[in-house]
Amino acid sequence: MENSTHESHLGPENSVTYDSPYPLYAMAFSPAARARHHHPKIAVGSFLEEFSNRVDILSFDPDTLTLKPNPSLSFDHPYPPTKLMFHPNPNTLHKSHDILASSGDYLRLWEVKDSSVDRLEPVSVLNNSKTSEFCAPLTSFDWNEVEPRRIGTSSIDTTCTIWDVEKGVVETQLIAHDKEVYDIAWGEAMVFASVSADGSVRIFDLRDKEHSTIIYESPQPDTPLLRLAWNKQDLRYMATILMDSNKVVILDIRSPTMPVAELERHRGSVNAIAWAPQSARHICSAGDDSQALIWELPTVAGPNGIDPMSMYSAGAEINQLQWSAGQPDWIAIAFSNKMQLLKV
Repeated sequence: MENSTHESHLGPENSVTYDSPYPLYAMAFSPAARARHHHPKIAVGSFLEEFSNRVDILSFDPDTLTLKPNPSLSFDHPYPPTKLMFHPNPNTLHKSHDILASSGDYLRLWEVKDSSVDRLEPVSVLNNSKTSEFCAPLTSFDWNEVEPRRIGTSSIDTTCTIWDVEKGVVETQLIAHDKEVYDIAWGEAMVFASVSADGSVRIFDLRDKEHSTIIYESPQPDTPLLRLAWNKQDLRYMATILMDSNKVVILDIRSPTMPVAELERHRGSVNAIAWAPQSARHICSAGDDSQALIWELPTVAGPNGIDPMSMYSAGAEINQLQWSAGQPDWIAIAFSNKMQLLKV
């Protein structure tokens, strides 16, 4: 019997909406370290199928529940950004402003200066292509929290590239998969994992670049894995999603190949997943059924599967999801031309 009686519905009174002139996809929250002194910032990227795209920087006031765009910090971006991320630990920068990274044609870094005069400055464009005219688009990247000079990027050319962004040089480049790499996530300072169109989750250790460990493979051969989320509160656990599937697959890296749980209550394809930043047992997923579901993983899964503990219905298919580390009560979802903050 389904324990749907435990489900709670997040109502519109628990949400704040930003309407953009463009369809939205990429989103990022500024980190916890900044949030104590400033209103948290949220970067949102447009998704237009053309060269010219935009990134807007919004400030969020949790007390008045308002989202305010800052036009002087908005900037043009070549192609839609596939991911946006603020520097995870700005205290190490000895600077009073945030650094934002974006991926698309290249990995780019931007300085977000909100001092007496708000302005945004490009810092660097990191291109690992040996032939300058062509680049293999980047599908995603992840910023290493433990070693913030490192960013790992994933590309359609089957590689993952590890950058030292402080020096602006490539630390290493690996042929990670047999097909396009769709996502990458750091676990530790030297360890990252990736997912690919070849249907595998692989873990790499920079101290032993010749080998990787396959943690999971799609049950149907060659079903691409689209996203990967590594549980920062308990590194034994990861989550991934398959293309055109309503399942969220939960993996324990100690027992490869067999998922420890499969969350199957979405009624459409799942597009995004995010672990709770301050709890090892909670994860949020969102998808084409316009629903964002929050799950609590049980110690032992029952025979009828797992039901979500709360759900939220958006106005359209949800394409993206972020759970704020700096404001862990808030989850951001992107659907159509809206970015919505949900209080959990």
